[in-house]
Amino acid sequence: MKRVRKQRRSLLLGDFPMSGGVFNKSIAVGILLALTAGCRGEGSPDTEPGVSLALAQRRVALLSNLRYELHLIVPDSVGRRIHGRATLRFQLASADESLALDFAEPPASVLSVRAEGQPTGFDLVNDHIVIPAQALVAGENSVEVEFLAGDASLNRNRKFLYTLFVPDRARFAFPCFDQPNLKARFQLSLDVPAGWRAVANGKLHTSDGDGDRTTFVFAETEPISTYLFSFVAGEFDVIRRESSGRVMHMYHRETDSLKVARNADAIFELHETALDWLEEYTGIEYPFEKFDFVAIPSFQYGGMEHPGAILYRASRLLLDESATQNDVLGRASLIAHETAHMWFGDLVTMEWFDDVWMKEVFANFMAAKIVNPSFPDLNHELRFLLAHYPAAYAVDRTAGANPIRQELDNLREAGTLYGAIIYQKAPIVMRQLEELVGERALRDGLQEYLETWAFGNADWLDLIAVLDERSDYDLRVWSRVWVEEPRRPTVVVTPNLRRDGALGALRVDQSDPANEGRLWTQRLSVLLAHGDSARLLPVQVDRGSHSVPGVEGLPHPDYILPNGRGVAYGLFELDSASLEFLLHNAPSIPDALTRGIVWLSLWDAMLEGRVPPTRIVDLAIAALGSETDILLAERILAYLETAYWRYLSDDERWERAVVIESTLWDLAQQANTPSKVATYFNAFRSVALTESAQGRLREVWREEADIPGLTLSESDYTRLALELAVREVAGWERMLQEQAERTGNPDRRERFEFVRPALSADPLVRERFFESLGEAANREHEPWVLEGLRYLHHPLRAAASEKYILPSLELLEEIQATGDIFFPKRWLDTTFGGHNSESAVAVVRAFLEERPDYPSRLKDKILQSADGLFRAASLRETWSSS
Repeated sequence: MKRVRKQRRSLLLGDFPMSGGVFNKSIAVGILLALTAGCRGEGSPDTEPGVSLALAQRRVALLSNLRYELHLIVPDSVGRRIHGRATLRFQLASADESLALDFAEPPASVLSVRAEGQPTGFDLVNDHIVIPAQALVAGENSVEVEFLAGDASLNRNRKFLYTLFVPDRARFAFPCFDQPNLKARFQLSLDVPAGWRAVANGKLHTSDGDGDRTTFVFAETEPISTYLFSFVAGEFDVIRRESSGRVMHMYHRETDSLKVARNADAIFELHETALDWLEEYTGIEYPFEKFDFVAIPSFQYGGMEHPGAILYRASRLLLDESATQNDVLGRASLIAHETAHMWFGDLVTMEWFDDVWMKEVFANFMAAKIVNPSFPDLNHELRFLLAHYPAAYAVDRTAGANPIRQELDNLREAGTLYGAIIYQKAPIVMRQLEELVGERALRDGLQEYLETWAFGNADWLDLIAVLDERSDYDLRVWSRVWVEEPRRPTVVVTPNLRRDGALGALRVDQSDPANEGRLWTQRLSVLLAHGDSARLLPVQVDRGSHSVPGVEGLPHPDYILPNGRGVAYGLFELDSASLEFLLHNAPSIPDALTRGIVWLSLWDAMLEGRVPPTRIVDLAIAALGSETDILLAERILAYLETAYWRYLSDDERWERAVVIESTLWDLAQQANTPSKVATYFNAFRSVALTESAQGRLREVWREEADIPGLTLSESDYTRLALELAVREVAGWERMLQEQAERTGNPDRRERFEFVRPALSADPLVRERFFESLGEAANREHEPWVLEGLRYLHHPLRAAASEKYILPSLELLEEIQATGDIFFPKRWLDTTFGGHNSESAVAVVRAFLEERPDYPSRLKDKILQSADGLFRAASLRETWSSS
């Protein structure tokens, strides 16, 4: 197994490996220095707000051998600013021009600037500290800035703080060169209140205390990007684990010691398994000095891949006893995903955030491979299908669909690049790439890619060039439509019958939904089913229309699935006979993967207006009683709940409420594993509408009744109280107060109290809750905000909350700019999620029509999130008039 130590040491001399793309130094130094002449003050294209591509290109041509020494003093009170000192050491290729550091804080936050130890003048221009050329020299330089740190990316709480600098948020905390392709070594020291612990990317070197304060000094890191630099400090417990010479630490704030003990072994073992697998697959030892991780209450994401200090949302690691199979699988996948980032994203990092998808696709793609052996009894093809296709389709079917790879002119817009297309569609495309080039060739190519650009930066074209050498296909042409274009193809398989009823021919037609003539080259497997037998017919789709060979004289199938293996990607329209057959017989299909493919096809057919939502709901209820695969049962339940609340009319919902509730209750009672019990009980809790169902939930919350085989946690009881409150059951206010009192964990109690006003029956209290979100400080805890919005816009409150749609849209640009809700689409999803009325549609459409110059990426996010709302209103009109 290879190590990367030798190349790592060469980086000390500034020999960072660079790609052949826009940042290649041999080209950039000559061209960019000729085209630029220094910072020119207000209005300069290089010092516009944020970090522009032009500025990034200039700096990467000038700078090398970059180091940060950062000292921060964290006060006892959250209300007091953090005092810091940053020393930046670097080599300059030329000192003929001024140099812009990134620091997005008010001018008063810059206390002093020194160059080579001497005070120097500087300009503050649009989030930048501009150092004059006369203070710099060609060669070695040192710039020291004393400052007051911004809080926007430090996530300060009374008892702890943690950094989250992705994608360009380091500049909100300290002066730096905040771009991914200026990797640097970081040396950090933290002065924090006594009793706090601290963890960072580097190993802890020393810790000294004087009774009131403790100073932690960390060793210098390997070269990493600013968005990967991280530290956490506060009141945490820590668990140490050593296995096969590898030491890990888990930091957490969980007060339930039994929960910690119940989960700890699995958490460490999953990390160890992922590390071992990745070392074997890549041929490279774990490339960083240490491996620790932190469980953060209400962390914004599932996890964040800071090398040596991975951050996780605590609830994703420390599972309750009521965890479902998807929860258990989700934890394993998350750990594998973040661990894979140590190689894919941390060791080799994208040049610019237009290729952020690269690190995410490899993390997700590798995670699927890593997790599979740990769950030998699962159908992993079905798992991949259900984990990726529904979410990817949910974006790619919309008018706002975006490509996997998107152009990016300024890092302040990088947050808008994230979403299901990066996380879910990209792994599907990567699996297709693996089929094209072969599993071994892909692995060899990735090993070369990692070795070539270790501790450096590369882009997608660099990788494609490596893989092209191992493939007979023109991967650049293949990549153009799959990676650089949005949407999905429409694929139709049309049977032609002979007079005797047997098949005469099968025609496969692929079309471009945008009518732009695009062709998605892929391998299709058409499935012909007859009774319990099925035949797969391979088709290489490389033109608009194909005749499937070998079908002449075959018996007429019961149904035809265009995507019989579940590997191809598109809107696969079922022929009318197949559609009708499957609407009656889907639950009886013997193969679980095929049933999963059928359910995705039927859901698409409903959304396209070919099937009324009532038939999907009725089929789901009929299917659940006989469904043996728990993963597919969870997908069917997700479709059921969505259709129940969004696509049924009030009358249709009430007509089915008793049957749905009783079915789910009975399934929860009959389930033979805690995971299955939790799955069905959670669905019952979500759809409970009748007084009888709500009475059952109230009894469970009061602990007057239990669910056999299910142990409810503090979080479960909290969720029950919130669900009962939004339904305004008798005594709901008293229930919320009692739940607050019996919630022992302080972090969970604080979250509960934040969300509580959104549940109020008093419209004025709910209005004050929404208005409070207009202040950025009240949006600091993204999961809290989103949970409050979900209840504010609950379908049972939709009529009253419709008035908040327009002001929510009006806040979107500010939310994107401040970054406190990192995924703007989540803000929109929780805003639109409970609505299905024509009047709500009119609000959204009017907002967009009145703003023709609205930022295109945010417009796309609105169209993505509103797609379900638009379709719900349209489908109601379609089926009410039929």
